[in-house]
Amino acid sequence: MSSHQHATPPVLVVTGAHPQLYSADLAPTAPEGRTWGAFSLFAMWMSDVHSVGGYTFAASLFFLGLTGWEVLISMIVGITVVYFLMNLIGRPSLKYGVPFPVVARMSFGVMGANLAAVLRGIVGIVWYGVQTYFASKAVQALAITLVPSTVELTRNDIFGLSTLGWLSFLFMWVFQLLIFLRGMESIRKFIDFCGPVVYVVMFALAIWILSQTGFSSLSLQLAPPAEGSSLSHMANASMLIVAYFAALLLNFGDFSRFSRDEKAMKIGNFLGLPVNFIVFAIIVVIVTAGTVQVFGEAILDPVAIVERINNPWVVVLGSITFIVATMGINIVANFVSPAYDIANLFPEKINFRMGGLITSILSVLVCPWLFVSSPQAITIFVSIFGAVLGPIFGIMIADYYLVKKQNVVLEDLYTMSPEGSLYFERGWNSRALLALAFASVLSIGLSVLGALQYFPNGGDWGWLLGAVAGGAVHYLLMRNVRVSAAVLSAKA
Repeated sequence: MSSHQHATPPVLVVTGAHPQLYSADLAPTAPEGRTWGAFSLFAMWMSDVHSVGGYTFAASLFFLGLTGWEVLISMIVGITVVYFLMNLIGRPSLKYGVPFPVVARMSFGVMGANLAAVLRGIVGIVWYGVQTYFASKAVQALAITLVPSTVELTRNDIFGLSTLGWLSFLFMWVFQLLIFLRGMESIRKFIDFCGPVVYVVMFALAIWILSQTGFSSLSLQLAPPAEGSSLSHMANASMLIVAYFAALLLNFGDFSRFSRDEKAMKIGNFLGLPVNFIVFAIIVVIVTAGTVQVFGEAILDPVAIVERINNPWVVVLGSITFIVATMGINIVANFVSPAYDIANLFPEKINFRMGGLITSILSVLVCPWLFVSSPQAITIFVSIFGAVLGPIFGIMIADYYLVKKQNVVLEDLYTMSPEGSLYFERGWNSRALLALAFASVLSIGLSVLGALQYFPNGGDWGWLLGAVAGGAVHYLLMRNVRVSAAVLSAKA
């Protein structure tokens, strides 16, 4: 192996790599390409949490019928679990410098990884379109505030959107694409800016609420007491938080591969997950509880709160902030992964940037404005595809830590030779696929039964049970598989 100096970021050249498995975007990151320190990862998590969706999600937890302190304890437990799980899934990418689709080859085989990548990619593409649509609504509000006459452009309908709706959506679509096409280093700089700037506005909103209500708004009981055991409701709230991060719990390696070292990764994750999430949640409850006194109702949408203030400058500032915030989470959670996943399918013809362009085009074809108008469609999508992410996570973790004992032959990640330790059966690991099928049926079944109210809170636990079942079945099927001489020599 040698260092390839001309790629961006710099990568290691794997000699003898098969072109069907290798490209500059999928190659191991070279030491000089590891430019992400603790702050960049901290900012990445801020971008992921500080969105309209993240705000609404955090606010909704305070309406589960628990006291404020019970919700905060649930949050601390849930986000701490996420922190440890992120460190686990991030370590193989950190060690070998490879993105999620390549890490998936360790457990699913060099070709079987395509299945895991496609499933994760579909989730990312759909949510990318949905988040772009949500951000475009803020662009539309901004346009009407600055140029009131543009309201006339909202009175028609073209395939489900008005003229102004289409212009706003295309503006967001192009703007995000331009940032993405500049590469991962530009993405890092952009999210370094996104996360902190939202905090400024959120703190300002919290201070404004407190100026209107005093500290009486800190009464954290926002819903009638829940029936039954508080502990079970707290456990469900904690699992909701884990499920919220399910997508990034698979592809966090797409970012940890650029981390300077494990210490930087752990510090960045700690500041960005437990610390940042709890601080953000406290701000959310101050603002949400305050809206009850200021506006007479609890408002979960921060854009709606900003619009209610009736100050055009506040609306402009708030809208721009939440547009930036949504772009941040969209690029982190929904754009980078499908770009790598699509590039992994045809490395010879599709690079990271082309994968991103394809992701963008597919996100429009999903017609997200029609998708979000149907609660049933969202429920079915989340139940089926979201539930499959848990088993994939469990299989990858069990394989890397229990089967491979954290040792993989790097060259075998890029070889189609039958002698390679990750070739299995023509590039597919049938045992991993069997574990995925079994655990997915269990996970999807729980989620669908939960959605149909046959099994209360079933969907909350689908991810965890799917992950545990997938990991356990995979380990049982793989424990007696012959370890290749190459892997044994790597361990030595």
